[in-house]
Amino acid sequence: MARNIFYGGTVFFFLLFLALTFDTRLALPDRDRRELLDPETDLGQQIALGKKVWEDNNCVGCHSLLGEGAYFAPELGNVYTRYNNSTDGIIGFIKSRPKDGVPGRRSMPQFNLSDEELEGVAQFLKYASQIDAAGWPPNIEG
Repeated sequence: MARNIFYGGTVFFFLLFLALTFDTRLALPDRDRRELLDPETDLGQQIALGKKVWEDNNCVGCHSLLGEGAYFAPELGNVYTRYNNSTDGIIGFIKSRPKDGVPGRRSMPQFNLSDEELEGVAQFLKYASQIDAAGWPPNIEG
C-alpha cells in the first residue's frame, strides 16, 4: 500500500511539474516583450548598449533592478515611471551628478557617459520598467 502511494504520488507530481513547466514556457513570451530587443532595430541596439553600460559601471553594486542587486541605492525597476515616463528625466538626473559627489555623504558618482551611452541606459531602464514583474517593486519610490 505504501509503495503504491509513493509511486502514485511520484507520477502525479512529476506530471504536475511538467504541466507547470509547459504553462510557464507558453506564458513567458507574452510577458518579456522580446520584440523590443531585436538587434536589427535601433531601439534594440540602444537597449543592448544600455545593458552593457549598466554592467561595465557595476550599477548593480549599489542599485537593484527588479529585486536583484544591492540595496544601497534605490530600486530602478520603476525609475522610468518615477521620472514621469521620460527618458530625458533619467538622462538629466545622471548628467546632474556632481563630479565629486554630494559633500558629507555617499552618492551616485558622475560617470561622464557619452550622449549615446546615456540614451542607451535610459532606454534600458525604460525597457526594464515595462517588464511584467508581478507588482515589483511594491512602491513607487523603489
